[in-house]
Amino acid sequence: MNVKINTDYIKLEQVLKLANVVPTGGQAKLMIKDGHVKVNGSVCLQRGKKIRKGDVISVEGQDDIFVI
Repeated sequence: MNVKINTDYIKLEQVLKLANVVPTGGQAKLMIKDGHVKVNGSVCLQRGKKIRKGDVISVEGQDDIFVI
């Protein structure tokens, strides 16, 4: 799945909401905190991590999210 951004970066929790992985920021926070989200292959525990074009977000049980 592709998520298109028109800014320099977007926060990780916002990417999860845009990609319809979670319906709310609270659920995104829990998913990230529990270590279920990877950014470019590494587990990320920072919900405010800056995600830029070219980054790949992986969530357990979901298709990868490509930021374009």
